[in-house]
Amino acid sequence: MNVLERLDAAQPWTQEETMLLDSVKQLAAEKIAPRAAHYDKTAEFPWDNVKEINNLGLNAMFIPEAYGGAPLSYACYLACVREISEACASTGIIWATNFHAIKPLMDFGNEEQKQRLLPRIAEGGLASLVITEPTAGSDATGMKTTFTPDGDSIIMNGSKIFISNGDVADLYIVFGKWSEIAGDKESITAVVLEKGTAGFSITGTEDKMGTRASGTASLSFDQVRIPRANLLCEPGDGLKILLASLNKSRPSVAAHALGIARAAFNDSIAYMNDRRQSGKRLLEFQGLQFNVADLAAELVMVESWLWRVAALIESNAPNVGIEASILKLKATDLAMRIATDAVQFLGGYGYCKDYRVERLMRDAKITQIWEGTNQIHRQLIGRSFLKKEKR
Repeated sequence: MNVLERLDAAQPWTQEETMLLDSVKQLAAEKIAPRAAHYDKTAEFPWDNVKEINNLGLNAMFIPEAYGGAPLSYACYLACVREISEACASTGIIWATNFHAIKPLMDFGNEEQKQRLLPRIAEGGLASLVITEPTAGSDATGMKTTFTPDGDSIIMNGSKIFISNGDVADLYIVFGKWSEIAGDKESITAVVLEKGTAGFSITGTEDKMGTRASGTASLSFDQVRIPRANLLCEPGDGLKILLASLNKSRPSVAAHALGIARAAFNDSIAYMNDRRQSGKRLLEFQGLQFNVADLAAELVMVESWLWRVAALIESNAPNVGIEASILKLKATDLAMRIATDAVQFLGGYGYCKDYRVERLMRDAKITQIWEGTNQIHRQLIGRSFLKKEKR
């Protein structure tokens, strides 16, 4: 058992979580991984993978029991994200996006909203978190989408870009600005939009470098009328909802990146144990042993921090934003480094599509960009040490 396997074995899973993780690992190895190259080539949405995930009832693990779920620990959820993403990064982020999107509803929705909407996801529905606009990327305050009250309804107008699951979701958690509140921060509001609502349209999908099978869509809202009952909390509460949600979705993105990193690392090790040069296996050369040692050490340290942050979130610890930013930053940078090194380790083979490391390198890149670019996270971490000047 190597150090990564020992780290996994040390996790305090319950018997139920152990059984579920074994099933997820089997599904990933036998069904999801063999299909990954096809979906990367065709950019088709992996409906059969989603069906297999739903057959295991995985959506239920992050939905409260009162609304049709069978909740397990946040750490177990992160482990599932990593396992699925190691097999297919596209499928991993599709499933993880369900959690990212539905968490605001679980944390901030009222009882009527939860009873009405959460069972759809528990039963296998797809959800989407709708934030980004042409003028609002890492800075959400630049959003132009508006919510205008009209009696018992809300009228939504605007557009969104780069929305994960945007072309396939059943429920959308949409952030915009309340028309009657001034201020870029103060006006941010969140609502639930249901698939098929009049005036809501999908205007396009992106042809991406990596995670090609996960839908990334542009959305348009033209006089979209939704019931005021779909308003999350009160007008102007959106920024609070958004920041709380990101603290839980950023570790999820880190788990996704670590799945990619694990895949690239394992492929490199397998190749270096099999490939011979000058009568020796590649991993018998000291220089490559040094490279592997550095990557393994960083992987162990970052995965250890993943479980640390998961424990903080499980305990409802306050102010985990910096911890989540550190995790997201280090996990995604490491995924890109290991995937790039894997291509180099495999040489010409690594550059060809017969081996998946070139796909893993393409998949890894987006992890440094979404959920706040890594430059933004460096800024947040560095700024947290800034002391207030005495005046």
